[in-house]
Amino acid sequence: MSVTDPIADMLTRIRNAIMVRHDSVLVPASKIKLSIARILKEEGFIADYEVVRGKPHRSIKILLRYFDDSKPAISGLKRVSKPGLRVYVQKKEIPRVYGGLGIAIVSTPQGVRTGQQAWRQGAGGELLCYVW
Repeated sequence: MSVTDPIADMLTRIRNAIMVRHDSVLVPASKIKLSIARILKEEGFIADYEVVRGKPHRSIKILLRYFDDSKPAISGLKRVSKPGLRVYVQKKEIPRVYGGLGIAIVSTPQGVRTGQQAWRQGAGGELLCYVW
């Protein structure tokens, strides 16, 4: 079955797994999803990720991160740019999520970056999602 918005599907799988306190979640792999998982790990929202080579397709196993009182590191995920309505931002328009407590993930010509990294590099692009 094909998915019309693979990034939204990834975020929804993570959101659902956090709600039921799973340790990990499997997501079908793609380059952009690997980039998003890398950013989430660098920013401390997930513990780790690995590519699982299955027979029909590759998958990404995302190990979710919880604090000692089983509170998840990710409070929320929001998809911004959708297939029906793409959202592009310039360098000066990149938003700060929750006053800097969250991150915006932006697809720039140099690759997928956090909003802060894109701002430092002076690049805008497609605003993929918010994570806080």
